[in-house]
Amino acid sequence: MEYLKVEQNNQVSLNDSMIIEGDALHALRVIPSESIQSVITSPPYWGLRDYGISGQIGLEISLPQFINHLVAIFNEIKRVLRNDGILWLNIGDGYTSGNRGYRAPDKKNPARAMTIRPNTPEGLKPKDLQGIPWRLAFALQDDGWYLRSDIVWNKPNAMPESVKDRPSRSHEYLFMFTKSEKYYYDTESIKEIGSNGKLRNRRSVWSIPTQAFSGAHFATFPTSLIDPCIKASTKSGDFILDPFFGSGTVGVSCLENNRNFVGIELNPNYIEIALGRLKANEPTIVRIA
Repeated sequence: MEYLKVEQNNQVSLNDSMIIEGDALHALRVIPSESIQSVITSPPYWGLRDYGISGQIGLEISLPQFINHLVAIFNEIKRVLRNDGILWLNIGDGYTSGNRGYRAPDKKNPARAMTIRPNTPEGLKPKDLQGIPWRLAFALQDDGWYLRSDIVWNKPNAMPESVKDRPSRSHEYLFMFTKSEKYYYDTESIKEIGSNGKLRNRRSVWSIPTQAFSGAHFATFPTSLIDPCIKASTKSGDFILDPFFGSGTVGVSCLENNRNFVGIELNPNYIEIALGRLKANEPTIVRIA
């Protein structure tokens, strides 16, 4: 395993896949401008999980603070993304807490329990759906990103919910953003078979089962959600960035598709999990001095 230490005001050379340990905003500053062809990521959701590490995203006091924090990070991502690059952003939603400072375990999903929960955002009511994906999408659009597609990730095997006064949620959003009006997009590589048995342009509802992972990370992308993004927005050998690397699923998919990756992860425990999954192709570990 190769370790590399860089000063905050220096930048790394992208010659091979790497994991940068640290806060996303600071870590992004060591990546050269316009060096990344595509970004595929899923930030921590607001108020849904305490990962137990200082500086984590998702436990901001207010929803606007959470949105502004992510907008700042994605503004720096815009700098490192090539002008013809694409950002794929998966983000989930949540319901207001009713100002309860905790969330009780669900009989069908005990892991959902939390001892820390933000207050109900200003302007919302108890039991309101917060609309976080679209709040973030519009904020990024206002910050200069082109919002090109809202893809509905339908989960056929979604986790059941113990609710009786609304439908159980079984979808999330995957937004496609671009930095420029014109960009690289390989539509042929991700065509799907239509009802007539012929290939057609890929539609905006993707039915993809979730994937269980036995590691310590609470939420992981399924590789079948990542693969179409890789194929449509990159070529062999390109660099793909995930600024919230977690257990490294984007890295796994990149290697399977002959792409390079740059992963940023704050939690060293998750880096260890990712390294275990990437052990056949050990990336360089970059630490910011």
